[in-house]
Amino acid sequence: MSYSENKDRLLAQIRDGVKMLPRDQLALAAMLSVPSMLAQLVHIMMQYIDASMVGSLGAEASASIGLVSTTIWLFASLGSAAGVGFYVQVAHRIGAGEWTEARQILRQSFMACMVFAFTLTLIGLSISPFLPQWLGGNESIQHDSSIYFMIFVLCMPFSILNSLCSGMLRCSGNMHLPSFLNIMACILDVFFNFLLIFPTRTIFGITVPGAGLGVTGAALGTMLAYIICSLTMCYYVTFRSKELNLFQDKGTFIPQLNTLKRAVKIALPLAVEHVILCGAQIVSTIIVAPLGTVAIAANSFGITVEALCYMPGYGIADAATTLIGQSLGAKRRKLARSFGQITLSMGITIMTIMGVIMFIGSPALMTLMTPDVSVQQLTVQVLRIEAFAEPMFAASIVCYGIFVGAGDTMIPASMNLGSIWLVRITLASILAGTLGLQGVWIAMAIELCFRGIIFLIRFHGDSWMKKIQEVSPEKA
Repeated sequence: MSYSENKDRLLAQIRDGVKMLPRDQLALAAMLSVPSMLAQLVHIMMQYIDASMVGSLGAEASASIGLVSTTIWLFASLGSAAGVGFYVQVAHRIGAGEWTEARQILRQSFMACMVFAFTLTLIGLSISPFLPQWLGGNESIQHDSSIYFMIFVLCMPFSILNSLCSGMLRCSGNMHLPSFLNIMACILDVFFNFLLIFPTRTIFGITVPGAGLGVTGAALGTMLAYIICSLTMCYYVTFRSKELNLFQDKGTFIPQLNTLKRAVKIALPLAVEHVILCGAQIVSTIIVAPLGTVAIAANSFGITVEALCYMPGYGIADAATTLIGQSLGAKRRKLARSFGQITLSMGITIMTIMGVIMFIGSPALMTLMTPDVSVQQLTVQVLRIEAFAEPMFAASIVCYGIFVGAGDTMIPASMNLGSIWLVRITLASILAGTLGLQGVWIAMAIELCFRGIIFLIRFHGDSWMKKIQEVSPEKA
């Protein structure tokens, strides 16, 4: 039996109420996790290459991107939250075997998310000339920072479309195509960067064309990659997916009130959380900015490198959202808890291993990413601080994916916000003055450990599974 057939067989067992053996549960969790994990890891490796390309231009070029990176995350995460409100509904409908209703939600999600995307784009364009100055960046990096952010927000409709379609496919059990296309986006990003960042030059006697656009070229490369891959993803969802393609039945693309209400109920806490969470990250950037260009660059590189550890956790969290969503949609709470325990164990184990690798390998990795020795040394110091927090960071990431699959977003969002504002920001503001960037990262490590503990406590209760009202007896 092929991988695809075996995966579909096991997913059908969830919907059909068939008793699943522990080994089948583990196999299904691995089948859904591995493609997403690999895509996340490749994405990070491509980010390393991307950062290295910009880093070769000097500390100021890296700092100009690092300065606006937290604001970019804010806009990107708002778009992602909008998609979650719809694809969690689709996962519940699929778990209940209601395929027509799932496709109805998919249709309505397109228009709703695109209206939201263009709204974000207009807001971003209006603030892009002033943002770097607001964030406290040096005058020498403000222009490049502004241009980089402006190009990013122009790409918002494609970014949100990619996130929405990727989530829809994952919730239907198709992890391979989103993973493959996101890998392709990373490869295309590096290819376009290679042509757009650097001027025409000779490599091994071969003349390689280049636009020589520097930081602007990096932004344009990312934009082109997103356009190509998001449109490809949308085409597959709309025309080719056997579960979701919209030509199997008819329906309206105009968002209906009930669908919007449910989407808002799921997405609004996430959106508010992202605003306040990214607001906290922006405050962190403001705390780091006065420490100088080297600290800004090291902070940016550190965030990029640390993603090597936590992106596998997000891959497993994606699988957890699908498994929990379908299990609870099928009214199988015991199975949902079992899948939650399995994915949590996977996430903590893998991110612990990645933390050890980061602690040992960060010096060698940083020599490849920037020639600036002072930036290298400072980045290694903060990464080794953060390595100790990776197990509990994994717990918070995977638990969050579990809760999202259950439609439980309000309390977890509040937990995230309380943790980062009361613990991280408070400690960072105190420690930065005496310990510099190391103090900021010590605060981050302490907060991540605290957050993981409180998420594990909530997981071991039952309240997160009660967001989906059960109207029939629970299946075995």
